[in-house]
Amino acid sequence: MSPITNNNRSAKAARLATPFLLPLLLSLFALLALLCAPPAHAAAPGITGTTFNLNAADSTISQPDGMNVYSWGYGCSTAPSGFSPAGMAGAACSNMQVPGPTLIVHQGDKVTITLTNNLPAAAGNTSILFPGFQVCTAVMNPDGSCPAVPTGVPGLLTREAAHGGSVTYSFVASTAGTHSYYSGTQGDLQIEMGLYGAIIVLPTVVPAGCRAVASTLPDGQPDYRNAAAAYNHSASCYDREYLFQFAEMDPRIHNQAQQQAAVACTQPTGCMTVETEPYHPAYFLINGRSMPDDMDPNYAVQYPHQPYNGNPHMHPGELVLLRVIGNGRWQHPFHEHGNHVRVLARDGNLILSQTDATKLAGPLLFTTTTTPGLAMDGIFYWTGRGLNWDVYGHTAGALYTDAAFPAYLGKPVVCIPDANGYYTADPLAPNYYEWCQDHDKPLEAHAFGAVGSGGPVTLPDSNILTNGQWYGGSAYLGPDATARAVGPTGTTPPSGTLANPPSTEAGFAFMWHSHNEREITTSNIFPGGMMMMMLVDPQAFLINEAN
Repeated sequence: MSPITNNNRSAKAARLATPFLLPLLLSLFALLALLCAPPAHAAAPGITGTTFNLNAADSTISQPDGMNVYSWGYGCSTAPSGFSPAGMAGAACSNMQVPGPTLIVHQGDKVTITLTNNLPAAAGNTSILFPGFQVCTAVMNPDGSCPAVPTGVPGLLTREAAHGGSVTYSFVASTAGTHSYYSGTQGDLQIEMGLYGAIIVLPTVVPAGCRAVASTLPDGQPDYRNAAAAYNHSASCYDREYLFQFAEMDPRIHNQAQQQAAVACTQPTGCMTVETEPYHPAYFLINGRSMPDDMDPNYAVQYPHQPYNGNPHMHPGELVLLRVIGNGRWQHPFHEHGNHVRVLARDGNLILSQTDATKLAGPLLFTTTTTPGLAMDGIFYWTGRGLNWDVYGHTAGALYTDAAFPAYLGKPVVCIPDANGYYTADPLAPNYYEWCQDHDKPLEAHAFGAVGSGGPVTLPDSNILTNGQWYGGSAYLGPDATARAVGPTGTTPPSGTLANPPSTEAGFAFMWHSHNEREITTSNIFPGGMMMMMLVDPQAFLINEAN
């Protein structure tokens, strides 16, 4: 029986086509993502507490080519004590998921995790490693010491859970930041099959200077951060956070594992003889999903064993914390269009200046290359600085007309730069964090303008496809983008605004994707794999991250 079975998802299969249509499909796919995406894609969801009862089990996970792939994963054997962010629609923790449930704890917590092995007997023992922590393979004593008698059975790297048995691990979450966990038993097979996950350790102190997200929006907004900062350091404050776990799958390995799963076995080490080399992955995953599935909501019912998405969303000037983990066998060069990423830490270790411990010294990366087993934290932001046109669409002498900001209606649009050149005098203003040097720099009124003389910028006519449908980016910021569109049809981005729901969402869409061309395919068919969209919307658009 093949582990890759057609689940009759013809709608997904219809989105994939042969390579000669790649340029057109790329733009159509990005447009489709904007049109079909619900307004909320959010946060770094997970389960909370200090005691977690996990399960290792088998099931199948779905792929965009319409196939189900036999996999193993960690899940919840009992209901967790809670979910974070609170109030996220559909929050659940099944008995098996890929990746495993994200464990959200606080620095200094004594964390206890009991793992029950419900994998097929032929798989043998299983376990979990927690890099960066001093682990006790039993429930830690109240004084922090480890009992003399460990749980589980001996393994090569740690104590393991035999088939049908369990093992308990406990440790103090001593280091804040993002950490990985994964199987320490026959890693070439068990990690490949999906036995990996993430731990987020929240700092104990909120550093001075961290702002509340709700304070930057006129109508208020729930705060879906797990904390206000990634570390006990003022330079690690953030406004939104997203967790990306990168991995790949070779269906040949999964096929062999399923074929051997039903074999009667009494050996504690298992009876499987799965060949894990040569390695030829066909699926490239972000949080257990491939594009376009990763742009569906968290906890979407169509992915019962793949609860987490990968679809970031922000306002200009917001600091977005990216939690990135390499959970596969390969390095994955992931590129975040729109700006570089400032690395804060690796494996929970802040990268500080040798001469001034108050300052960070992490690199500014064009591509955040993931390394197997490595976790990193970084900050991304976008402001529209220096584009040489007013991305908010203001014109000289303009008055505010946006009903989402009633306190500003009829008042002049002003941009008074702060010391860094941005408008930050009023965090509730519609043009908060506008780059004032470009304020009132208009777009050309026609498709043919004086671009060669330095601007202002000209949007292409929607009937001229010489530069491609996505020439110049996507529709610009501002709720009146439709009125400012150029061209007779208004259907081709960016001069058209088909991707902008009327009077609501009208922002930029930046494609985030692997820079390895093969990794943006699914079964060698483009588009797919490690790809998503970062949406940057104006202040007027409330980003509801609850579902």
